[in-house]
Amino acid sequence: MVSSTDLSLLGIPGFVNLDYAATAPCLKAAADAVNELLPWYGSIHRGAGALSQRCTREYEQARQTIGDFVGARAEDHVIFTRNTTDALNLLAHCLPRGTTVITFGGEHHANLLPWHYPVRLPVPSSPGEAIRSLGQALAVNFQTDVLVSVTGASNVTGEIWPIAELAQIAHRHGARIAVDAAQLAPHVPIDLSALGIDYLALSGHKLYAPFGTGVLVGRSDWLDAAVPLTKGGGATARVGDATHDVRWATGPARHEAGTPNLLGAVALAKVCATLDAADRQALFDREQRLLARLREGLSEIAGLEELRMFGRDARRIGVVSFAVKGRDSAQIAEILGQKYQIGVRDGLFCAHPLARRLLGEASVRAGWEGVPATALRASIGLGTTEADVDALIHALAAELNAPHDALLLESALSR
Repeated sequence: MVSSTDLSLLGIPGFVNLDYAATAPCLKAAADAVNELLPWYGSIHRGAGALSQRCTREYEQARQTIGDFVGARAEDHVIFTRNTTDALNLLAHCLPRGTTVITFGGEHHANLLPWHYPVRLPVPSSPGEAIRSLGQALAVNFQTDVLVSVTGASNVTGEIWPIAELAQIAHRHGARIAVDAAQLAPHVPIDLSALGIDYLALSGHKLYAPFGTGVLVGRSDWLDAAVPLTKGGGATARVGDATHDVRWATGPARHEAGTPNLLGAVALAKVCATLDAADRQALFDREQRLLARLREGLSEIAGLEELRMFGRDARRIGVVSFAVKGRDSAQIAEILGQKYQIGVRDGLFCAHPLARRLLGEASVRAGWEGVPATALRASIGLGTTEADVDALIHALAAELNAPHDALLLESALSR
């Protein structure tokens, strides 16, 4: 079992980071693993020398560790990408010609934009409605391969989607399912085998690893049948003299052309190994206590309304987005950062259709005239404390109770 020291994070002393959903701070263990490997830094799969051999072993071990972390099956490929967006775009490229893709309107842009003319189901009002909606959609005989692609947890609301049930329905109708686990993986253990997930994508920078590394994990047949999206060294088994005389490699190498991101892979694997050794249930329970404290505190501030798709008691990770009556969210976020040293996110969170819809619904629930253009989001993780949560609540209460003109002056002076 790991200690609290093993789970320590890099960060700026005195700064309250409540923006984990955008980018989580790097786990110190990941940075240490990178520093340990740097003296051995060499090419992967590119030589018989000691440096290349050591780095190749580290890279392939990282692939295995990450696969184990998400419960990959023996026949699955674990392909290194840049991030979740890159992974889902790669999957979109690898789909058999004519594949029908079904997704929901409540997705991050990474799971809305890569698909060609998808069937987009309405934003559900509950997990049960999501299940029923997918069942009705799949009852149509598409006469094509079908992929259902859904989020594991919303980056706007933190609400956890019923992945296992959606996978069961997809498989019952002969479809496959892909899961955007960018937000889910840092908070909840994932097991592809147990959940029935065919493909999974995640980002290292949301999982306490540095930028630049993600993975696509999933069934090999579609991946091995597709011509590589990126072509070059490492992706080939043989290149002949003729222009089109190319035999592509099978396995992950087929989609990892060029020199791989060794340090990113090793860092992400170290995070996965560290979390695997931790008591994930205890970490989740702690997060839930902090989340309850945050939501309760926010609910007591006048002129503030939480965004949500499902009911207030729906299961969720440590993400809360909220609208503020009559105030510019960017202005508030700037003041929180400049005056209070608190980092939160403002905007539409790269989920514009969903965020706009939820802002409208929140305004109706609160009885406001007009709809705020954007929202604020606070998100918590391994390094969050009760003091961090309280600092945000006290700062928001102070600023939102201040006269509007004073808030505008404060923002102008901070520039």
